[in-house]
Amino acid sequence: MKSVRFGMLAVAASFLATAAVAEPVAYDVDMSHANLAFDYNHLGYSTTDGRFGTWTPTLIIDEANPANSKVDVEIDVNSLNTFWEARDTHLKSADLFDVAKFPSATFKSTKVEQVGEKKLEVTGDLTIRGITKPTVLEVVVNQLGEHPMAKKQAVGLDATTTIKRSDFGMAMAVPYVSDEVNINISFEATVK
Repeated sequence: MKSVRFGMLAVAASFLATAAVAEPVAYDVDMSHANLAFDYNHLGYSTTDGRFGTWTPTLIIDEANPANSKVDVEIDVNSLNTFWEARDTHLKSADLFDVAKFPSATFKSTKVEQVGEKKLEVTGDLTIRGITKPTVLEVVVNQLGEHPMAKKQAVGLDATTTIKRSDFGMAMAVPYVSDEVNINISFEATVK
């Protein structure tokens, strides 16, 4: 009986020691396996999509306490690409993103909450055209574990949200061109 009790105490001590050293860890995002995309409805006839080619994510994960995790993103709005040059030029103009005055957009997380198995809600401040609004990203943790090629801890995430562009001073052609814009972020990252 003593050996069973000692064994249980050893396991408990081991768990507590692991929990005590658990802390937030910074990750490097693999931009070759990362995408920041958006789409919106055009006149009820089609879905137009695009992406931002240049963006810088900062990711900190606390596995033991997800509330201590953090994700921030800075986006080079001039890197917008809808695969149609004339449309890109218009989207970057003062009618919409006004890239000349507001070359970057940002998301800065303020709260991370685990809402299910492999599911998080990340609340943060989204700033576009100098206007900041609270936004919630619905995040799915695709995988968390040792990367088979990099041989170090890795994570894969998909995040989605829907915003109203008129909230950010881009109301041109609403409601004909959808006010709602879907945003999709996907990336892989490994421990620094």
